[in-house]
Amino acid sequence: MTIERDVYEEIVRQATRQLPDEACGYLLGHGERVEVQWPMTNADHSPDHFSFVPQEQFSAIKFSRKEGLKVIGNWHSHPTSPSRPSEEDIRLAYDPSIAYFILSLAGDLPVLNAFCIKGGKVEKLPLEITT
Repeated sequence: MTIERDVYEEIVRQATRQLPDEACGYLLGHGERVEVQWPMTNADHSPDHFSFVPQEQFSAIKFSRKEGLKVIGNWHSHPTSPSRPSEEDIRLAYDPSIAYFILSLAGDLPVLNAFCIKGGKVEKLPLEITT
């Protein structure tokens, strides 16, 4: 998977702005290349979990179809824990066709990882931030 640097930076800015809560969004693009970050509201307003606002999800899908993009994945932040899926993240990963990106803000520098989650099994995906 690849993600454009400006998209990565948008994710970091959104996650930082929404501290101490988790931030979230959709990632759109072509194939395995993330080109657009669609920011969404964490309806739970919680530092421990998130849920999407359905109307924002519909808007993202509508936009992606109009622009000829696909929903490649979704992302959320972990304000105080590592960039790996929690038990709740694994349990709620309903779509095996997308990647799940997790941005950790727990250390000195942000860490973004991507995962494939199918049937409760987690596989870390190679991820490159491109210019």
